[in-house]
Amino acid sequence: MSKSILEKYIDYINNEKGLASNTLEAYVRDIIQFKDYLIENNIEDSTQVNKTVIITYLMYLQKVGKATSTISRNLASIRCFYQYLLNNNMINEDPTHNLRSPKSERKLPNILTKDEVDILLSQPCGNNFKGARDKAMLELLYATGIRVSEIIDLNMDNLNLELGYLALDDHNEAGRIIPVGSVALQHMNLYVNRYREEVIKDKEEKALFLNYYGKRLTRQGFWKIIKEYTKKSNIDKKITPHTLRHSFAVHLLQNGADIKTVQEMLGHSDISTTQIYSFAMDNKELKDVYQKTHPRA
Repeated sequence: MSKSILEKYIDYINNEKGLASNTLEAYVRDIIQFKDYLIENNIEDSTQVNKTVIITYLMYLQKVGKATSTISRNLASIRCFYQYLLNNNMINEDPTHNLRSPKSERKLPNILTKDEVDILLSQPCGNNFKGARDKAMLELLYATGIRVSEIIDLNMDNLNLELGYLALDDHNEAGRIIPVGSVALQHMNLYVNRYREEVIKDKEEKALFLNYYGKRLTRQGFWKIIKEYTKKSNIDKKITPHTLRHSFAVHLLQNGADIKTVQEMLGHSDISTTQIYSFAMDNKELKDVYQKTHPRA
């Protein structure tokens, strides 16, 4: 694969495709890995790739244990690249034409019970910068159900403490307004009005959540925070930042929220994505009823 072609393609998806930052990173990473695969298999010219090569590559990804969702995204990345080549007259035919993504298994989201959420959120001690920041982040994550990428990207002007809401600029959408509950607001107030100022180095810094150096907290940094408090909580479940998002959605539905409202707060463009939370809730409730009522449960 010519380096110049790859560079031009990356410039194209950077500047013209309008992809979200995480999707953009994944597309670039996928196509670079595909390029390496081609080189390892003595295929130097990406314009000579045919459907068989791509199918073989997808089978290779499956063989090395990649998840169905990862394989589907790789096909989407490769398709985007070859459509770019086709549109720029570098190839005469798109080798991904009519190739279908493997069907993903419908997996139920991993969620915490309300008691487990209480235990996890009680771990940070809010009497210093780190404790107050971590407490505010976890409370905000559970109160709003936003994604980890969204919480890391929050700026001060996304949060209205007085009226109690987050204003997010959704990609390619008008944005969404998410109410913030009183408990989360209490901890956000403490962090913002007292402890955040302790680490500020640059008064122009817009990031809401900061590290010890007064810079925006990274995604990796937040994962370490989740891992730290998961270990302290002794909850025997795999907990990720997304676990609180899943729990937020299911707990809202359990308490009577309609699925359309939950969809809007989560920022799902397709309601079918949100419906899996309803399925998870129904499945759990069925099990609970069975355990309570079946004579041999």
